[in-house]
Amino acid sequence: MKHLPSSFRRHLAAVRAVLVLTVVTGVVYPLAVTGVAQALFRHQANGSLIERNGRVVGSSVIGQSFTDSSGAPIPRYFQSRPAAPGHAYDTMATGASNLGPEDVVDTIPAPGRNGRRSLLTQVCARSLAVGRLEGVSGARPFCTPGGVGAVLRVFPAAGTATRAVSVNQACPATPFVPLYQGVRVECARPGEDYSAGRTVPVRGAVTRIAVPPDAVTAGASGLDPHISVAYAVLQAPRVARARGIDVERVLDLVRRHTVHPWLGYVGRPVVNVLELNLALDGE
Repeated sequence: MKHLPSSFRRHLAAVRAVLVLTVVTGVVYPLAVTGVAQALFRHQANGSLIERNGRVVGSSVIGQSFTDSSGAPIPRYFQSRPAAPGHAYDTMATGASNLGPEDVVDTIPAPGRNGRRSLLTQVCARSLAVGRLEGVSGARPFCTPGGVGAVLRVFPAAGTATRAVSVNQACPATPFVPLYQGVRVECARPGEDYSAGRTVPVRGAVTRIAVPPDAVTAGASGLDPHISVAYAVLQAPRVARARGIDVERVLDLVRRHTVHPWLGYVGRPVVNVLELNLALDGE
């Protein structure tokens, strides 16, 4: 070997290094990690699957929808946290919407232009739907009674408003406020460009919010298996009515399936929706 040209020896050493590292990192290490996982954490390593009557019904770490064929919530089941639009707990399309708190203006559909709901309008619509389902008020600040973002585009001149448009309410809708600084508020006309106006969210007079935040916002992964205790308690009366059982029995199951913070302080108490619904079916 030492009589070989130096350039050839360097290439040969590189090839040997590639082969050794391939075996160590591509074969030995994965087998060792897999072996340890199967020996010590078999349930978690295999997906934390939940079985009933010999059939896999889901995973304790991946959420799922409890809706009918039309997408409507099934009253006898607790509902999960919403998933990002279009993902609906699809593990092949997991992800968030990446919309931020300043996304408050909708794109109204018009000929040649697709519509898009802002994050604010999505939250407003979800809150209204949850409120109707649970029999409570779905009102939230910065939301119209119709479930869209309460946002104006104001066109000022000389420091005063000369025109105000409720940009998330397409004509012929009646604007959620009739006047802004003495100027009549208009509905939004599809296809008209209001980008030159100043964005003015209107908070409204809502002082009490009955629908919890996790009922109206999607998680970052879109696969959250848990809901807050507050959201579970909100749903308990509806589930009890649909099943014809006492609400205290339902609340007791909620307490038994509450996951408490790790080490007593890391995180907040949450409820695993799939496990809770399976426990209800086993009652």
